[in-house]
Amino acid sequence: MKVGIVGSGQVGGTAAYAMVMTGVGREIVMVDASRERAQAQAEDISHAVPFVHDPLDVRAGGYADLKGSRAVIIAAGVGRQPGESRLQLLQRNAAVFREVVPQVLEHAADAVLVLATNPVDVTTHLTAAIAAEHDIPSSRVIGSGTTLDTARFRTLLAEHLDIDPHHMHCYVLGEHGDSQVLTWSLATVGGASLREFCDLRGVTLDEQVMQDIDRRVRFAGRSIIAGKGATYYGIGSALASIIDVILRDERAIMTVCTPLPEVAGVRDVTVSLPLLLGGSGVIASLPVKLDEAETAALHAGASAVREAITSLGL
Repeated sequence: MKVGIVGSGQVGGTAAYAMVMTGVGREIVMVDASRERAQAQAEDISHAVPFVHDPLDVRAGGYADLKGSRAVIIAAGVGRQPGESRLQLLQRNAAVFREVVPQVLEHAADAVLVLATNPVDVTTHLTAAIAAEHDIPSSRVIGSGTTLDTARFRTLLAEHLDIDPHHMHCYVLGEHGDSQVLTWSLATVGGASLREFCDLRGVTLDEQVMQDIDRRVRFAGRSIIAGKGATYYGIGSALASIIDVILRDERAIMTVCTPLPEVAGVRDVTVSLPLLLGGSGVIASLPVKLDEAETAALHAGASAVREAITSLGL
């Protein structure tokens, strides 16, 4: 099973490494504007293959080498600078995508495209618009969305509850950015609501605790970038997980993003919701019952993303 990665920087390289470590796929082709960087990344990552159970072929190539890929990660573009919002990246990365995406589609027209470049909601919408010009449905264009934010939410909340995060079920929806919505009302543990579990275990979950978790989830990327210049381990692992679902046709529910007809009263927008994901891309969008405040917040975030999309003439 072949996977392409366009953009061999820290995010693309870490996604490839995460796939090698977890045995996702059998062949990874790395493409970059700098062939030297793609070659160096592929060579470095290939040296890790003898230490894992499943053999993978990791190599550098050009766009033509993407032919036959089941999925292609697009991590090309410029990174976010300290203090810069994801939406401020828009104009700089839109130009990159208008050059890159048609070349990917020319050689890997049957692949599911998985977007990682920020602002990911808008770059996903833009990619879907370009794909539509090639008669490719938007269901095969997926952004990483709030997959990582959801993982952060589950991790921090599970830490507070003193449970394994694998058994913590909650979602971050909407924009992958400052307007994201932590859906406290949907959180469950072992089938019990969050409040029921806290009462059962005697755990305090007051407004101060919730605000602290919200802040740490919402601004995690900003604080990491301030400390080390970029984020890549978390998103690289998230991308490997998304690719694994696609290659195995797992029919998993993930908070990825794809263009949707309507979200919280905002039409034709791309933000994250719980989506059923399989080998052909997005299978269905699942309805969510949010409380009034969460619905209003989702509407506000979707409206902000829609404005950014409109600024591109889409």
